[in-house]
Amino acid sequence: MDARVSEFFGSGNGNGSGSQGATSSNKPGNSHGAISKKASTKSKRAKARFSRSFKPSNNTPYLPPEAEEGNIEYKLKLINPTQYRFEHLATQMKWRLQEGRGEAVYQIGVEDNGMLVGLSEEDMRASLKTLHLLAEKIGADITILRQREVDYDADVPRNIAEVLIRKVPDDQQFLDLRVAVLGNVDSGKSTLLGVLTQGELDNGRGRARLNLFRHLHEIQTGRTSSISFEILGFTSKGEVVNYSESRTAEEICESSSKMITFIDLAGHHKYLKTTIFGLTSYCPDFAMLVVSANTGIAGTTREHLGLAMALKVPIFIVVSKVDLCTRATVERTVRQLERVLKQPGCNKVPMAVSSTDDAVTAAQQFALSPNITPIFTLSSVSGESLDLLKVFFNIIPPLSNSKEQEELMQQLTEFQVDEIYTVPEVGTVVGGTLYSGICREGDHLVVGPTELGQFHKLTVGSIQRNRSACRVLRAGQAATLALGNFDRSLLRKGMVMVSPEMDPTICWMFEAEIVLLFHAKTFHKGFQVTVHIGNVRQTATVEALYGKDELRTGEKAVVLFKFIKHPEYLKVGAKVLFREGATKGIGHVTKLQPIAHFPASQLEDPEA
Repeated sequence: MDARVSEFFGSGNGNGSGSQGATSSNKPGNSHGAISKKASTKSKRAKARFSRSFKPSNNTPYLPPEAEEGNIEYKLKLINPTQYRFEHLATQMKWRLQEGRGEAVYQIGVEDNGMLVGLSEEDMRASLKTLHLLAEKIGADITILRQREVDYDADVPRNIAEVLIRKVPDDQQFLDLRVAVLGNVDSGKSTLLGVLTQGELDNGRGRARLNLFRHLHEIQTGRTSSISFEILGFTSKGEVVNYSESRTAEEICESSSKMITFIDLAGHHKYLKTTIFGLTSYCPDFAMLVVSANTGIAGTTREHLGLAMALKVPIFIVVSKVDLCTRATVERTVRQLERVLKQPGCNKVPMAVSSTDDAVTAAQQFALSPNITPIFTLSSVSGESLDLLKVFFNIIPPLSNSKEQEELMQQLTEFQVDEIYTVPEVGTVVGGTLYSGICREGDHLVVGPTELGQFHKLTVGSIQRNRSACRVLRAGQAATLALGNFDRSLLRKGMVMVSPEMDPTICWMFEAEIVLLFHAKTFHKGFQVTVHIGNVRQTATVEALYGKDELRTGEKAVVLFKFIKHPEYLKVGAKVLFREGATKGIGHVTKLQPIAHFPASQLEDPEA
């Protein structure tokens, strides 16, 4: 690994990630985070960060001190605990699992201050046995991620172990993460997803991607134009569950304790609005940027990287098609990516993943620090390094903690409508994401706003997640809801289904603080742009620029926008992304100009 990256991990990286106690460095000889003298002299700033984090002696390697919050626990040893101590440890494990929303990482042989003491082989065996008993007591499964010998001068070899503990929360069927797949056209996005989810390698001519396409023209051209979803499951022991063993999505859901939902987006520039809609509407946890090894950074690659960064979606990179290139070409593409990631606009720290150890480190550091950008090099034809990507997906923890999740669930119900279907014998079905609250079968909600700014009453029929039945939907989860004989013509993308008590506020006009990323001339009053705010996508006119007559590239201003077609339901603080041709800008909503409030007594019932 690059010396600067090693230094970055060893120092706790100065971004708050160090305090969480993730394992650093990927090389056995690097003593899990002890920084070599050569590396530490490269940067004064990094040296200062290191000295603030902890004080190493000559040959005592350290991790950052253990944090009280978070899902990482340090344990020196767990040998023959008393009954009282055992109960206390079980309660502690439950707390760590709750913090990680069903996942926790235990570092065995490490003191609370982060010093890597290590254990003898006998003590390590006894500690792991106790950990097994603790996990068994609370119904969790454990997987040993890696064991390393600590580099001491002692005669007896001493080891530390890193253990993943997973328990699906009682109120959930499985842990769920959403990954948006970005990249230029023909970079191999759909093929990679086909290989991961079907369990069969590609034949070099795109056979693996055929199951992902939704339209005939996509099959004919080989280019994705719509948003499709694919799932990859992992058991509690970390084994992959996909369509190679399971025939249906329902079987995958039943066998999995962790589910990765891939959102396959379009790479071609003419489908950019669909790609932006997928990023803003489906609230992905992470983004996977696929780059072809033989073409490098081309076409929409930079644009997609910029979109993910503008929307603050953590991003990792997969260099595909390495079977078509020489090793020198692959290395050139990786160097090109590293240069782009290190530019002042990005400020990312690239981390090349070439071993299982790298993949474990990358997954933990990536979740803790938004600056880390893992880079995988793989082939969907030969299968080279595909296992490393699977290890990464298995270990990567959810971004939000249990507290944030509980706060969202206690709010009133708000479901964003992203897709609308008519299903034979079922009726109208809407797909989307539950932004807040809880949604159950039989709930009475209101949907809108219509072109006149009204809301209609409706009742939720059945609910499905990942193509399998679900009784209760919780905040942050994506699903499809059956609405029975509700008139489909009253629905459109961009609407929201909310609790009648919410008293939804809608507006024609809103103010946003924006940054103009690029514009060929000047941005002024009367200019029309397509605005993306969550699941809302509509053309809006610039009604006023406060304090300025015009804007140029890179300038900031507060702008008043007005929708041209129909009013929308917006929230203050929501991210705004707008475009028109080459013009692009980002910002956030600062003020709404509501047109009306519709209490439940004035809502229309279309079935009346």
